[in-house]
Amino acid sequence: MSHHVESSDSKSGKKDFSTAILEWKKSPNRLIIDEVINDDNSVVSMHPQTIEKNQFFHGDTILIKGKKRRDTVCIVLANENCEEPKLRMNKVVRSNLRVRLGDVVSVHSCPEVMYRKRVHILPIDDTIKGVTGNLFDAYLKPYFLEAYCPVRKRDLFLVLGGMRSVEFKVIETDPTEYCVVAPDTEIFCEGEPVRREDEERLDEVGYDEANGSHS
Repeated sequence: MSHHVESSDSKSGKKDFSTAILEWKKSPNRLIIDEVINDDNSVVSMHPQTIEKNQFFHGDTILIKGKKRRDTVCIVLANENCEEPKLRMNKVVRSNLRVRLGDVVSVHSCPEVMYRKRVHILPIDDTIKGVTGNLFDAYLKPYFLEAYCPVRKRDLFLVLGGMRSVEFKVIETDPTEYCVVAPDTEIFCEGEPVRREDEERLDEVGYDEANGSHS
């Protein structure tokens, strides 16, 4: 997988951060994106005080609004190591929101997220070249097993399995754009793979670990 490492201007970064902190004090639902290195694409974390200020609870499903009118749903977990004005999310979530580290996103309660009986999910064609066997059994079943994952129609997500990662797209979550995949949800994965040229690569959009530094 090719990673695109971009340098950032530290001076403008400091200025943006202080402005973002002032904004956060006025609007506690506007948070600065921070890095987390994990494979859980349905979870974000914030400081317990920030969760409280936004009237969320640990384990709530929340709506996150990014750039280019993109939004997604994730479970929010409390993490005291996360600074109060920040929201930690991995690169898959950042990609779906079209944002980078240091960008500001807004968070909102999402009470209307429902369990769904059926979702339609398809792989991205260039990630399954040479993959043999049943994609559902090898990738989707273990990914969603007892996880109660919130998903958003049109989002991409990455699943690690066996020797490689496969990228999938949420095609349909009838009748609403957001839903929770529960153990009794039918995961429908019939159909032609999604063509890569119709999508932006996950590791090109939002992959921005400047200088390779990890917190």
